[in-house]
Amino acid sequence: MTITASIVTYNHHLLDFEPVLRSLFASPVDVVYVIDHSDSMLELKAELQEFARRVLNGEPELKQKASNGFKLIYLPHENNGYGGGHNVALKDAMKLGSKYHLVVNPDVWFGPEVMPKLVRYMEEHEDVGQMMPKVLFPNGQIQRLAKMLPTPFDMFGRLCIPNFIIKRRNTIYELQQSGFTKILNVPYLSGCFMFLRMSAVQDVGLFDEQFFMYAEDIDMTRRIHKKYKTLYYPCTTIYHTFTRGSRKSLRLLRIHVVNIMLYFNKWGWFKDEERNTVNENVMQQIGGTVL
Repeated sequence: MTITASIVTYNHHLLDFEPVLRSLFASPVDVVYVIDHSDSMLELKAELQEFARRVLNGEPELKQKASNGFKLIYLPHENNGYGGGHNVALKDAMKLGSKYHLVVNPDVWFGPEVMPKLVRYMEEHEDVGQMMPKVLFPNGQIQRLAKMLPTPFDMFGRLCIPNFIIKRRNTIYELQQSGFTKILNVPYLSGCFMFLRMSAVQDVGLFDEQFFMYAEDIDMTRRIHKKYKTLYYPCTTIYHTFTRGSRKSLRLLRIHVVNIMLYFNKWGWFKDEERNTVNENVMQQIGGTVL
């Protein structure tokens, strides 16, 4: 069984994503792709090669893993967006015959128990196409990254309206009533950590590259959710820095707004019967009501 993973970087130094690399090296992942969208990180490839050599030779278990064929593949690529970058890795992973693939952010890290738990669950539940574990900030606070399918009010309200005005709606949209303590089949899982069954990806298609950033994970999870379970799985935990770039940069805010508009152009702004049905099903799982 082959397991692959991919990280998309943009002007990241090795130190920026060393923790996730170490996490992946200590996991049952066989191939790690680093898709570099930068245009100025000329030394990154050499730094990655030296880092991998040093780390993989540093412990007997990792040395054995390296001798069994583990690969760290660096691929510089034109910046075609977050989903587009991961598509480069997914296409190659399909050729390798990968059974599971992890799409992961550079600012994520996790313990060696995480991936085996996810793989085991997937092996035992063939109707599951995607999983995301519990996600915490570095200080231990929970990140509410499993959500209902958004309405325009959900997405643009969060960008433009003070939280105290939309607090009640956010509570529902972010599934806060669930307490984040049980396994939930939800239609929107964050792109920071997408553990994918490759046969499901081949079934529904790769990331839609019309979305440069910020909507590709909603679209991908939604498409998988139509045919498979897409699970929030709080039985294991990862950590995510989560910088909320679009709240600090006007450029990223513009990209965020444009891509959310593209999402609603694709799926429907105010008339989206599938969204209504899916969200009602999610609320039934946690005993809540859709506004």
